Amino acid sequence: MVNATQWQYYGTPNVSGDLKMIWIPSLIKAEKVNIELWGYNETGEAYSANWEAEWKYLYTVERDVLNRGTFSFTPQIAEKPYSLWDIGSIRVSPSTKPDGAQNVNALWTGVHAIAWHLEEAFRKDSAGWALEKCINWDKEEKAMANFLTEITDCPCTLAQARADTGRFHTDYGCDIEAGSFCVYHPGAVHCVRAIQGSPEYGAGQQCCYDSTGAQVLTGDSIGGSTPDRGHDWGDPPYKKPPRVPGFSHWKYDVVSFYYCCLWSDNCEYYFTHRPSSDCRTYRPPRAAAVLGDPHFMTFDGVTFTFNGKGEYNLLHSLDYELSVQGRTEPMKFENGTVAMATRLSSVAMREKDSDIIEVRLRDQADELQVLMNQQVLSFSEQKWIDLKGVFVFSSKPTNVTVMFPSGTGVEVRAGGGVMTLTVLLPHGLQNHTQGLLGTMNDDPEDDFTSSNGIIIPLNSSAQDIFTYCAGWAITNETSLFTYDSTYLLNEYYLAPKHDPSFIPNFSVTEDPEDPLLEPTLNLCAGEGASFCKYDALSMRSLEQGNATLLAYRSHTATRKALEPVQSCGWLTPPNHGQKEGTLYLEGATVTFSCNGGYRLYGSQERTCQADGTWTGEDTHCVADNTLAIVLGSVGAVLALVVMVIAVVVYTKKQKKEAKKQQNDKVTYQQHGSHL
Repeated sequence: MVNATQWQYYGTPNVSGDLKMIWIPSLIKAEKVNIELWGYNETGEAYSANWEAEWKYLYTVERDVLNRGTFSFTPQIAEKPYSLWDIGSIRVSPSTKPDGAQNVNALWTGVHAIAWHLEEAFRKDSAGWALEKCINWDKEEKAMANFLTEITDCPCTLAQARADTGRFHTDYGCDIEAGSFCVYHPGAVHCVRAIQGSPEYGAGQQCCYDSTGAQVLTGDSIGGSTPDRGHDWGDPPYKKPPRVPGFSHWKYDVVSFYYCCLWSDNCEYYFTHRPSSDCRTYRPPRAAAVLGDPHFMTFDGVTFTFNGKGEYNLLHSLDYELSVQGRTEPMKFENGTVAMATRLSSVAMREKDSDIIEVRLRDQADELQVLMNQQVLSFSEQKWIDLKGVFVFSSKPTNVTVMFPSGTGVEVRAGGGVMTLTVLLPHGLQNHTQGLLGTMNDDPEDDFTSSNGIIIPLNSSAQDIFTYCAGWAITNETSLFTYDSTYLLNEYYLAPKHDPSFIPNFSVTEDPEDPLLEPTLNLCAGEGASFCKYDALSMRSLEQGNATLLAYRSHTATRKALEPVQSCGWLTPPNHGQKEGTLYLEGATVTFSCNGGYRLYGSQERTCQADGTWTGEDTHCVADNTLAIVLGSVGAVLALVVMVIAVVVYTKKQKKEAKKQQNDKVTYQQHGSHL
């Protein structure tokens, strides 16, 4: 659709003319094509058995168009009832097929608001028409179930949002990696969406952030993030409202934004039902990693090296039925000889009865292969694949991210001839993990807990740690791996799951005569230096050491990004005033001021404290004339009180004088009788 803005606003003031669309002619096997309009709607009682989705051929815009890859037309107002459909897609299909024929070789536009064919009332007064639609949507929303209470809270910062890959994924409409073309979120540079729909209603969550990394809220900006009644990417089982990918979201959350915000200026209706969620209940995940040849970093921060050869339980959770297994294989020098060190070569995983996903190093340098239930998955035509109980995302051959319903994220990266693994676990798995990545419970001391419950000390020797790790070898019965080559069958399926004959070098000698030592020491400095030195010297490769160092620093940055952040929640500006500051995290300060003719009462400045509360008191702006009336009234009341007190005091004084005179008279009479 050429000039998307023209399509978006067609029929509104000063937007008219011809619309143009283009396509790749070779993708349609036909000499001539038809241009068709299809519409989408959902009917029936919301959240009931008779709530149905309707995807319908409406009419043909033009027939027998030469398949040259371009078509322009002057939109005409559609006849009723077709003009009542306001969202849909245009299809380009072979002219040899009947109008509206399904399952034919064709091309589609994306779903969009079909403003260009709406009824005459829209063209005469688009703002008035849209306002009426907005008000009707407002009434419908009030009658529908409230999904806001069950959606997950947003991450507090952009860094958290980008690091929490098990629960949130880039919103393609506002992606910092693609240039941040945030059409619906001005002021934002990046948005993410919750991967899973909400538990009962299948609703979606969206979280947007500005260039400072702060969350953008609808209370402060029209560009704020909004939750969705219909998850943009749908939610299993997908075919029923409001879970239909893309279309349900357009029906309940996007075209309504056109009614209230884009085609008319009545956004207050929209944001009443789609307010941003802040992050007061957000709890970041915990990260563990395997990198280099190979080095481990547990969820509680313990680091160690294990160079065994075999297949092992990296993570197992009995309660969540979650399993992540790793296969290690010997490293090789450039001349092909085997080194006495290993690398992670494959990771297999499953949650409950999900499809089994395996990610392994391919023969090509630094490329990954993804398997689902022992079959290779292709990402040549798409980056994101929805599978049974699991999502898989691969933007390029070196990167794969696997996401499970529990919120667990598994990131696999290939680089420097090795595989780097990061596992992110939500807080719900606290105290529910075991395996080589440790017991996630904020206590590093029990991270070396064996499969039979025995804990070895953290300061154990490299040989003792090696023996402990070997105890986490899996069995063929529990294996999730694919054995589709003679090599894999002989080396792993038919051989012991932990190879007792492979004894690695537990340490490397720093020989002053070694010409590689000085450049290694220069390279390997700071955090991660020991892993860097081990890999560089054992593999005789500065490149290998540098790759390990970069992976270590990347993991450290991820852990830092996921550190908890305290939020005090959004503060509303006072009526007849304004606030300065849109950051609501610990240490942030928000200041308030009043418009001319108003005076500020309460706290002019409030700061977010470590306990999640704001300093000071609520702020109000009071009109000066109101203040004068109040003060005048107070003054009058005080004057009256003073007068009353004066009268009372005077009366008491008079009574006291009268009583004194009476007493004096009696005394005189008594003394007079004695005389």
